[in-house]
Amino acid sequence: MSPVKSPRPVTALVPVKARHLCKTRLAEHLSPPQRLALVRSMLSHVLGVLQQSPAIGRIVVLSPEQDQLPDDIERFADAGFDLNSSLQAALQRLRQEGEQRVLILPADLACVQPDDIAQLTDAALSSEVTIAPSADGGGTNALLLPLDQPWSLRFGHDSFQAHLQMLQQAERSYRMVISSGLGFDVDSGGDLVQLQQGGDSAVAVPLSDAELTRDLLQRPLPQLLADAEALTLQHFGTQVTYSRKVFIPLTQLCRDVCHYCTFAKAPKNLRAPYLSLEEVVAIAREGKAAGCTEALFTLGDQPEDRYRSARTALQAMGYSSTLDYLHAAAKAVYEETGLLPHLNPGLMSREEMARLRDVSASMGIMLESTAQHLCDKGGPHYGSPDKEPQARLQTLRTAGELQVPFTTGLLIGIGESRAERIEALLAIRDLHRQYGHIQEVIIQNFRAKPDIRMAEHPEPGLDEHLWTIAVARLILGGGITVQAPPNLQPGVLQELIRAGVNDWGGVSPVTPDHVNPERPWPHLEKLAQETAAAGRQLCARLPLGPQYALNGERWLSSEIEPGVLRHSDASGLAREENWYAGAGDPVPAVAENWLQPSLFTVPRHRHLAQTLDRARQGIELGERDITDLFAVRGNALQVVLQEADQLRREMVGDTVTYVVNRNINYTNICGYRCQFCAFAKGQGESAKLLRGPAYRLDLDEIGARAVQAWQRGATEVCLQGGIHPHFTGQTYLDIVQAVKRAVPEMHVHAFSPLEVWHGAETLGLSLADFLCQLREAGLSTLPGTAAEILHDDVRRIICADKLNTEQWLQVLRTAHQQGLKTTSTIMFGHVEQPQHWAAHLLHLRRLQQETGGITEFVPLPYVHMEAPMARRGESRSGPTFREAVLMHAVGRLVLNPLVKNVQTSWVKMGAEGAAFCLQAGANDLGGTLMDESITRAAGGVNGQEFSRADVLRVAQAIARPCQQRNTLYGAAPSRCSEQHPALIAVAD
Repeated sequence: MSPVKSPRPVTALVPVKARHLCKTRLAEHLSPPQRLALVRSMLSHVLGVLQQSPAIGRIVVLSPEQDQLPDDIERFADAGFDLNSSLQAALQRLRQEGEQRVLILPADLACVQPDDIAQLTDAALSSEVTIAPSADGGGTNALLLPLDQPWSLRFGHDSFQAHLQMLQQAERSYRMVISSGLGFDVDSGGDLVQLQQGGDSAVAVPLSDAELTRDLLQRPLPQLLADAEALTLQHFGTQVTYSRKVFIPLTQLCRDVCHYCTFAKAPKNLRAPYLSLEEVVAIAREGKAAGCTEALFTLGDQPEDRYRSARTALQAMGYSSTLDYLHAAAKAVYEETGLLPHLNPGLMSREEMARLRDVSASMGIMLESTAQHLCDKGGPHYGSPDKEPQARLQTLRTAGELQVPFTTGLLIGIGESRAERIEALLAIRDLHRQYGHIQEVIIQNFRAKPDIRMAEHPEPGLDEHLWTIAVARLILGGGITVQAPPNLQPGVLQELIRAGVNDWGGVSPVTPDHVNPERPWPHLEKLAQETAAAGRQLCARLPLGPQYALNGERWLSSEIEPGVLRHSDASGLAREENWYAGAGDPVPAVAENWLQPSLFTVPRHRHLAQTLDRARQGIELGERDITDLFAVRGNALQVVLQEADQLRREMVGDTVTYVVNRNINYTNICGYRCQFCAFAKGQGESAKLLRGPAYRLDLDEIGARAVQAWQRGATEVCLQGGIHPHFTGQTYLDIVQAVKRAVPEMHVHAFSPLEVWHGAETLGLSLADFLCQLREAGLSTLPGTAAEILHDDVRRIICADKLNTEQWLQVLRTAHQQGLKTTSTIMFGHVEQPQHWAAHLLHLRRLQQETGGITEFVPLPYVHMEAPMARRGESRSGPTFREAVLMHAVGRLVLNPLVKNVQTSWVKMGAEGAAFCLQAGANDLGGTLMDESITRAAGGVNGQEFSRADVLRVAQAIARPCQQRNTLYGAAPSRCSEQHPALIAVAD
């Protein structure tokens, strides 16, 4: 099949209403001139984005107004019909003018970016129609149509479902594109507030902070809550996070006398002024044993300024200040337990914070309030110098300047007004706009306690708490997490979620909440249940938010970044399972119910259901669709796995297949320096540095190994090795011929795309000519290895000197054109992210659509134990079990129906993990191997051989039949399928 040709450029059609009709739903928030200014700003933004988009060849504004437009933008006069009639008339005119495809794009997509337009136009390369819903799934925010027929457009109420029905009635295939830029339009006061808080758009909002404050104060609570929940779902989906932490109260001495505090104690009420380093590390070790990832250091502010006992204790321990001792304690915890310190030390100078940054993943200080009168006599902060609002704001600013992921928050109900809360939130927003460092804002409600000065002070009611959470979400937008401590509002967590909360903060399975000791942490299982009851999934995070964990080079010290990587999954959240690829670990207990039948139970999952439906139909999914599939947890995870397995059953049946083969890795000497590879050696490299000595098998040895494999029932030898600096294309030809001389009947499955490229280059041949020579020498198929991640941003990090993405694809494409089938692989779980997985799978799908030459898809989880970049602290610790299983399931869905076979690697997953994947979309166990060495070099312990008896045990454990196959998924030769000779020990 010839390569897919790019279609003609797309014409963009942007409808704009008459001035007096523009954004009338915003009339209670904006005056007519303000609404007109907003509409013009949004239109200018949308047109600018379209002008930057290479796929857009012509831009037309459909409007009854005669406003001036840029010279390269046309205007079609809108005669005043209803929107659908006007659009259909414009489509008819464009069709008559010879246009073939039109993108209808509203003028109020204030956050749309060129990448969003590219998603729409790229998707249309392989689909007739592309459609993008609004964030709530009700409206249609983009519609790309071919003009080969008239369309009965249905913009208006619930237009997204109406347009889907239109397409189904017309029997037209379609692609759905979901992105925050396309999903966000400006129709409500909540949308205005989101736009006002900025971050995602250059659109100017004609609303001052004073007007915003007035709007929020006047808006009814139900409307605030609805707007806040919609905004939270748009940016954070159904995830609600928490951190498994251990609470370390380094000292409860404090120079402040906050009237609501139960944490601070006088020296006479403490056994010692400070915890000893031994006590600190012991608490951390207990937390590590309980599965914690965070060590939360809480302490009073600079007690040595007030208490002689503190000064004496610090001097005795050899430290100059409490913050000096905090540095030592955090360093000890990190080095001895691996827990990630989060520090709450109060006010800090720039020098103090810079030093503490080296030993912490994140820090925090509660702003509490910017109301100065709270520091006056009689106020809760009177006599507490560290509670001066400007001093605390300066600490927040310093954190931004030093690029420290920072948590802050408000304490409500201590005497401040609602307007003053808004003032504090606006100050936080402005600092985040400048530095991007505010990861989380806590909205903590005051609780009266018997032993405090404010024991008789009234507590804020639930509505007051909900109001503040909602306002925080609307002011801070979707870039900052909003937290409410679950132990301070037991029984109403669903309401907190609906107000805009997307995080519960740190929850400790080991230590109490020393700040609110009378309020125990909820049990994690109960917290998960209450979160699920609100239609959300509870997910563990690290002390720092995902966006910071994924950009450690900017936000973390070089000392701490390796620890964050060790604890991270591909999305920057915490690893929730004690499972590592190749390590021989059992299937984690958390996976026990993943294979149970389930249905979507949350309306928010409607777009996931639609994605699965399109996957079943064999329609190419978009990158966002695929990353959404990789993000599923809880009930949605169960549905995705069962859908993948049902598709497997329909495509290839229940039989588990495998091939009897032998790996022959003819050399481990390699001139390349892949950062993940523990197998390759440089010439003369000391065997002490990496496992095993350097070697090169001669041709006689290669032939002898092929003979032995044949005698033991193998139908295939798989030949790969390092790129030896003395190898040429002739070497590879000689290797094939050596095998065929020794065993003419043996199927030769050999040479990665990198080896093929190297061989062709050294002989001065084209890829086609060299592959033709290999085929004539006896090569039967090629392994689609050396793929790693087919995204050059990743390849530049892990294998900069190897083939780039297009070169790898070129080798496979050429092999297929020469009649040589190949496998396909992905090696994942190191430095890449889910969007890179999506790009990789789409590359494979499009190649297969073009050539049909791929026999199977093989996920290869990264084995990290001895990998060089892992040993240097530069990669994650391989995929989580959830990610590894999902790669098989999502691979099945994305590649449907083009790639029929999904193989699971027993070497990487272990027998139990492989059996699990065979129930989540995979159908093949791969080869028996006999001499697996590459994964063993990386620290894998799952063995070098998987006998037929092992295969039978796996199949029987899941009540499935098994059958030996050949390399091309045909029946194995009768001598093999009938005799199954015993596999004896390998003689090297």
